[in-house]
Amino acid sequence: MNVAIILAGGIGSRLGLGKPKQFMKVAGKTVLEHTVEAFQKHDLIDEIVIVMHANYVHDAESMLLKNHWTKVKRILNGGSERYESSLVAIKAYENTSNQDQINFIFHDAVRPLVSKRIIDETISALRNYDAVDVAIPAVDTIIELDSSKQFISSIPNRSYLNRGQTPQAFKYKTIQRAYELAMQDPNLQATDDCGIVRKYLPKTEIYVVQGAEQNIKLTYPEDIYVLDKLFQLKSTEPDGNIAFEDLKGKVLVVFGGNSGIGLDMINIAKKHGAHCYAFSRSINNTDISDVSDVENALEQVYGKEGKVNYVVNSAAVLNKEPIMHLNNRTINSIIDINYKGMVHVTVAAYKYIKESKGAILQFTSSSYTRGRANYALYSSTKAAVVNFVQALAEEWEQDNIRINCINPQRTKTPMRTANFGIEPEGTLLKSEDVAKISLQTLLSNFSGNVVDVKL
Repeated sequence: MNVAIILAGGIGSRLGLGKPKQFMKVAGKTVLEHTVEAFQKHDLIDEIVIVMHANYVHDAESMLLKNHWTKVKRILNGGSERYESSLVAIKAYENTSNQDQINFIFHDAVRPLVSKRIIDETISALRNYDAVDVAIPAVDTIIELDSSKQFISSIPNRSYLNRGQTPQAFKYKTIQRAYELAMQDPNLQATDDCGIVRKYLPKTEIYVVQGAEQNIKLTYPEDIYVLDKLFQLKSTEPDGNIAFEDLKGKVLVVFGGNSGIGLDMINIAKKHGAHCYAFSRSINNTDISDVSDVENALEQVYGKEGKVNYVVNSAAVLNKEPIMHLNNRTINSIIDINYKGMVHVTVAAYKYIKESKGAILQFTSSSYTRGRANYALYSSTKAAVVNFVQALAEEWEQDNIRINCINPQRTKTPMRTANFGIEPEGTLLKSEDVAKISLQTLLSNFSGNVVDVKL
């Protein structure tokens, strides 16, 4: 049994705020909510324990009810020191049977961007090791000061130095025994749980999992802005082991399915037994800038199939010209298709996807992170796609609707060729490869994420 221990006992003194930092809002939710949800949604986590400062236990209980955290089994009063909070969680399980089958995964509540990959690898490492840490290489030179803290006493070789992160994971019996010995030490000093194991169980090997720069800890006021930007840019990868056979019998509707990535999605899905429908201005005379066209298309499919499982919008237009060269008709067309069309497809799909508990997929572009000269409208509408998807993922979470967007690098499609001409083959993604990852995303259980597709 894998038990995630969310250590949320801090009071955020370094932020200089009137409330603990785990209650700061970032990307629409508190930091604590983001963190707990990373473990709530993880398939390998069986239970979650939140260790909270006593003054804020009620706030955590309110979040539990609001967010329907089914894996949260305990909310415990923490101590004034980190090690005291860890000890509280350990003691909560000391009378549990089958302790030799319990793993504890300790994680800082203020590291909300912990990835599925890190959690996967941490838990996997516990099959072979009794203790696991997460760390990233030190990229700066580390200096050690003398006792005056004013002069350098040594400069360690940084090739052996790493910066510790969380989670830190242990077999329950290992961490329990380490703390048992630690509590007998009248001079106990500890900053983390691996430090406890290292000091009091020196023969225990501590395996190190590669962390991530994005897995930052909210500590200083500037970190709030960094976190907010990282959430905007957050990318997820679908499980590469997802079987396309799961598409069998599913109903897939693709707006913009006449060419490029959309057409490839349809061709692949058909081979695996999906019932596929393509709509575009050249197919069925469907214009996504006209909401009635979109509604009629979906009604037509639902009337024939009795369900719609997946709705994809790959339709977009790109005019690679300075904006002052565009007339009003062209400007309105780009906005109507790239932005309004996205809204029309998503809103019209709502009732069908809510019923089927399916998924919606939109497409952004690498230009969403920064506007590009000569296609300002295209860049800005693709930035809007990301914000729109992230917002609706939160709005529609309780309706069991998943919505994500694909962010492919430069891809060989008719639209790109029309605007950029012939380019070296090795510099472009194949549209079929993007289509495969797009289908895997539809079959995945995450929502509100940008899926980067790179060469």
